[in-house]
Amino acid sequence: MSARLLCEGRVVIVTGAGRGLGRAHALAYAAEGARLVVNDLGVGLDGTPGPDSPARQVVHEIRAAGGEAMAHGGDIATTEGAASLVSAALETYGRLDTLVNNAGFLRDRMLVNLDEDDWDAVLRVHLKGHFLPLKHAAEHWRAEARAGRTPQARVVNTSSGAGLLGSVGQGNYSAAKAGIIGLTLVAAAEMGRYGVQVNAIAPAARTRMTEQAFAETMTAPGSGFDAMAPENVSPLVVWLGSAASAGVTGRVFETEGGRITVMEGWRPGPTADKGARWTPSEAGEATLKLLAEAEVPGAVYGAR
Repeated sequence: MSARLLCEGRVVIVTGAGRGLGRAHALAYAAEGARLVVNDLGVGLDGTPGPDSPARQVVHEIRAAGGEAMAHGGDIATTEGAASLVSAALETYGRLDTLVNNAGFLRDRMLVNLDEDDWDAVLRVHLKGHFLPLKHAAEHWRAEARAGRTPQARVVNTSSGAGLLGSVGQGNYSAAKAGIIGLTLVAAAEMGRYGVQVNAIAPAARTRMTEQAFAETMTAPGSGFDAMAPENVSPLVVWLGSAASAGVTGRVFETEGGRITVMEGWRPGPTADKGARWTPSEAGEATLKLLAEAEVPGAVYGAR
């Protein structure tokens, strides 16, 4: 008897799945038996429209390998696009089990050169583009739970090391990715009662966004293990999106190459309590003593 595939019978949405990490995730889910909704707007690195349809290309790959997939080209940072994404899964396959939020692009500038439009565009696609699909999927899963059909639903959000530590020249991107971590924690707390688990990854891999910003690090080796291949990230994403990850929620994982790290976020460090109001000088003196006892924070990417 052949072993049951990890995601056999599950229906999975992956946003931004036409290239890079999203494509790798979609192919990996299909290899484990999932039926896919492959979303990609088909835009360039800066978010402007492109000439091709990468989502359809990925669908062809999945079907050629014997899997089931459909393409969705809607803008998931709009209510209409996000709602149609969830509807596409339900109307085509009759269910939805996993949502992988992955879509995004870059408009890098130092803060003093960062235009308001570039700030808004990156926050819109990354943060709003996570919120709206999550909202519409959550509405469906809540209705299922209230009807007595509690799902084994999973959401995997995509943050970044820039969201954990910051990244010079990426104030908009870092803020959006930090926001995704906050959204993940809230969604995990709110949706657990409805059978929904929500986690986030902070991946490092070679994609259109990283191969330019971190060219030396992302260059593929001539031989041996390609640590920056996006396919290295997908096994964790597939497991988090499967029923096998029962009980894992509200977590952030950093992953690259063959490494998986559970990230441990803000927690109380050294503290002082006067029991009364400080003067500014007293507060400063106490703070300097606390900082001397505290761990040194991680370096911001690209700091000089």
